[in-house]
Amino acid sequence: MKPIQIATEKAPAAIGPYSQAVQFGNVLFTSGQIPLGLDGKIVEGGIREQTHQVFRNLKEILGEVGADFQHVLKATVYLKDMGMFSEVNEIYAEYFGNHKPARSTVEVARLPKDVLVEIELIVAIGVE
Repeated sequence: MKPIQIATEKAPAAIGPYSQAVQFGNVLFTSGQIPLGLDGKIVEGGIREQTHQVFRNLKEILGEVGADFQHVLKATVYLKDMGMFSEVNEIYAEYFGNHKPARSTVEVARLPKDVLVEIELIVAIGVE
């Protein structure tokens, strides 16, 4: 079995030598998504707008393999400032509802393009 690179034109293209996601068997690993629009530009606004854009990008990548947020096993959230945790957590809950995947949240010194948030997922696909 070989890994399969996943890409969709409905989410921003990777900005480096990596894939939007990689599927291995019934598991999908997304690359960290930052708040870029399809035009490759950072969305206007603060942490709320950026977090919603990250989730829109992730939704499109998951949709490419027939999955959604209910299939997420683990999320890793990277924040520029842990003081933004409650706002991000509130938005995170909107997308996951009652589904509660495992999660890590860490504050980092710097994120690509100096964004405020980046999120990556591990997802079960092709199973119900």
